[in-house]
Amino acid sequence: MILNDFFKALGQTGDPRFRQVLFRGIGLTFGLLVAAYVLVVVLVQWLVGPEMTLPLIGQVTWVDNILSVASVFLMMGLSVFLMVPVASAMTSLFLDDVAQAVEDRHYPALPPAQKTAFWDGVRDTVNFLGVLIGANILALVLYLALPPFALFIFWGLNGFLLGREYFTLAAARRVGMPEARRLRRKHMGSVWLAGVLMAMPLSIPLVNLVIPIIGAATFTHLFHRLAARAA
Repeated sequence: MILNDFFKALGQTGDPRFRQVLFRGIGLTFGLLVAAYVLVVVLVQWLVGPEMTLPLIGQVTWVDNILSVASVFLMMGLSVFLMVPVASAMTSLFLDDVAQAVEDRHYPALPPAQKTAFWDGVRDTVNFLGVLIGANILALVLYLALPPFALFIFWGLNGFLLGREYFTLAAARRVGMPEARRLRRKHMGSVWLAGVLMAMPLSIPLVNLVIPIIGAATFTHLFHRLAARAA
């Protein structure tokens, strides 16, 4: 049944509203990563300054240049690692648009959904982004300690976090946040499994930019299927 939800979401990828969310999400993702790089460079310049004194060498003026160049390669490496959580969090900001497109096509008889206030959405997105990045940074220890299982840890961790967030947001549009959380806890197994299905393609470059949108649509279908079964 979860695969059915996924394939129904996949069948709607040509929807113009899906493309709009994709382009906005990618734009915000790259903008955030560029802003993070600029912040790192400014911080390096501020901490080191134009010159500094090294033991046994004396005063030098090239350390800040070396650190600035090194920061470019550091951010390029981090951007590969951070692209998935950042893109997923940015997409969650526009989940309403994806969910509405799904409901207009597959559930046209539904009454209007509860709209999430813009700044509430921004706050939730920032919180979700912090949790995603923090959890994946902590998981680096496990990736290094258990390299044969690194991919499975990545799938399990991000599947849990993405499923938890996306299902809650999709359900809250229709039943409110308290009931959405209750439903998520009740169906945690299905939510986590759907999240893992969403997380698995996240390890494929370029495809991982589209998956958060398909995931948002999948969880909209999942919510309506579970709600209909409980009715």
